[in-house]
Amino acid sequence: MKKHADISLIDSLPDLVLALSRDGVIMGHGGGRALPMLALHDASEGERLESVWPEAAAEAVMLLVRKCLASRAPLETRVVEAAKAYRVRAIPQGPTRALCVVCTESAPGSAEDTASSTGEFRGPLLDRRGFMRRFQETLSQSVLTEKPMAVIVMHLDGVENIARIDAKVAEQSVTAAVLRLYRGSSADTLAMCLCLGQLSETQLALVVATSDRRSIDAFIAEVADHVRSPQTVGGFQLQLTPHAGVAVLGEDAASAQGLLDNARIAASEARNSGAARARFFSDSVKMKSLARLDIGRELRDAIVQRAIGTRYVGRFDLRTGRLLAWVAYVRWTHPLRGEVSPKEFLGVAEATGAAVLLSRCMLDLLGVDFAKMARESDPGVRISFGPLRHHVLHEDFFKDIQNFLAAGKVPAARLEIRIPESTFAVLSPTFCAPLVGLGVQLIVDEVGRGLGSLDQVARAPLWGMQLDRAWVEALKTDPVALRVCRAGIAAASALGMCPIATGVDDAGVRQALLSLGCHYGSGDLYSDGAAHAAREARGERVGM
Repeated sequence: MKKHADISLIDSLPDLVLALSRDGVIMGHGGGRALPMLALHDASEGERLESVWPEAAAEAVMLLVRKCLASRAPLETRVVEAAKAYRVRAIPQGPTRALCVVCTESAPGSAEDTASSTGEFRGPLLDRRGFMRRFQETLSQSVLTEKPMAVIVMHLDGVENIARIDAKVAEQSVTAAVLRLYRGSSADTLAMCLCLGQLSETQLALVVATSDRRSIDAFIAEVADHVRSPQTVGGFQLQLTPHAGVAVLGEDAASAQGLLDNARIAASEARNSGAARARFFSDSVKMKSLARLDIGRELRDAIVQRAIGTRYVGRFDLRTGRLLAWVAYVRWTHPLRGEVSPKEFLGVAEATGAAVLLSRCMLDLLGVDFAKMARESDPGVRISFGPLRHHVLHEDFFKDIQNFLAAGKVPAARLEIRIPESTFAVLSPTFCAPLVGLGVQLIVDEVGRGLGSLDQVARAPLWGMQLDRAWVEALKTDPVALRVCRAGIAAASALGMCPIATGVDDAGVRQALLSLGCHYGSGDLYSDGAAHAAREARGERVGM
């Protein structure tokens, strides 16, 4: 057969090379003996494709050829016939004919794409290059048949924490989440998903056969329920938190990479805002992403200029109302934007490498604030510092605390350090001892939010265990929240720690906590008392 194309266009050894006219007439061919559904090795030039190829397959290939010639660009599609799948690539050769390259591959439902008989998932989840190929084929097919399609990028919060302990456990946790998705999803949901793959350690990509926002929202809600279900992997209690972004074919991008990039931007915005629902890509979402870069630069300037402040929430004895501690949180009042949400700028700090600087800045402020607040309260009231994750994991964290105490602004016996459970679980078993040796008090915070290791908590010299606010707030209405709070309080008591609650916003929650054995807490119920306790510290200082 006469050569019609540059061999560099053929990226793998084909089973068949076929020249076709716009009308479906065979103008030349090579190969085909390895393809059981074809009779091309017996065909003559001048025959029509449908006479030697099954009608449905021939129709799909001819549609591909006509689209290819109209666009004057190579296109691909996937044809399934008799439990065999074929990848077909059409390359334009002038205005009236195209070269078709046909390669065999595994059909949907084969052992390569489903769970094996032993129950082990053997699909393309961790095969990132394989996913991109399947995604390109799906995209080409959607363009060819003019069917709607959207790409969902789902960021899984919690995987990074697991990976710090054991990369294999992190991989197993993602695989387990996908297995639950396949086994628990409805038939309609599975049918809507055209392909799925893992883009990175923390990101999944799902391609769906719709552009309808309500349908996509419903699809993501069902998928997210399976992904966030608690699981036990490698001895750890894990809970992944998904944040999804969506890009629609034709509306947001026309290429595979463009769709993925825009869906990633939308997923990042969903994560940074803490949104439970998916974010759809739009110009405004893109502008927010760009604005975050400006916020990063401005945040660094604010840290250098000490324009960062703190706010305080009082922790009280739920039985008597006595103030026990001032719990410090970072605060940033932008000169033009006003009060910036911590969810927004803390995420920026972590993404831009400013988290350690911000945490150190907050530590410095504690000494100034403590001197003022100590004059207004009982001698035993502590000040509670929650360092950012990157600071806790920094090699100089212990030295920073040591230098802070050496300055003498806060006595060691009155300093409390809160470390989130997810961060605590990845620390060395020897991490706590030097800090306790300085005389400070340690609390494991945000218990029940994500990654946790009861074994590591039990072995650490901790004073308290603080329940995550979301569980406490839902205590009266959600049976699951009630069970989580009861288990957390019981675990703290059994390990000789003080159970602590946040989100004590009304008398009903206070009473429920007391009945469960939790005697310490903070929240809106005591907001007036907390404001009075911290009034002198706030003053008129910028950012406070």
